[in-house]
Amino acid sequence: MGSESVKVVVRCRPLNDREKALSSKMVLSMDLQRCQCFIEKPGAVDEPPKQFTFDGTYYIDQTTEQMYNEIAYALVEGVTEGYNGTIFAYGQTGSGKSFTMQGVSQPAAQKGIIPRAFEHIFESIQCAENTKFLVRASYLEIYNEEIRDLLGSDTNIDPVCHSTSEETSPTKVPPTPTSHKDHSSFK
Repeated sequence: MGSESVKVVVRCRPLNDREKALSSKMVLSMDLQRCQCFIEKPGAVDEPPKQFTFDGTYYIDQTTEQMYNEIAYALVEGVTEGYNGTIFAYGQTGSGKSFTMQGVSQPAAQKGIIPRAFEHIFESIQCAENTKFLVRASYLEIYNEEIRDLLGSDTNIDPVCHSTSEETSPTKVPPTPTSHKDHSSFK
């Protein structure tokens, strides 16, 4: 695998209907070439915008397909080679995490990261010869300091366990074995 580092990527969503009805203005701009975001403080014309630099930036007109191909593809390809991989979506309610991760079926370019990753993994498995695969996946939601397993039947998870040294750490969530509608074609 080419890289073992953490990458931080930001995606800007368009104004929603409520924000448009309130005549809200876009306060974020991006320099996609330099992977920079600029946030203007509304009404502060003399103040320069706050500037942030990321490993990748995606503005409102860019698709989830483009984001997957440029950011997630290499990570998922590494997973097919036996490496672990994590894609972590973070943001406030309504910021577009579910849209990016789950997506929508139409248009196809906006299908989410998760369905694209599963297609990628299972296509790789289908093409492999003389190889056995065990696919495990975890899909967790952390909201208001509560962890939910979105794949398991018991969705509530005790978020903290205590060790003998009185330190706390997140409970280990066992990955869920992943199934596919047609197991017969996989080795």
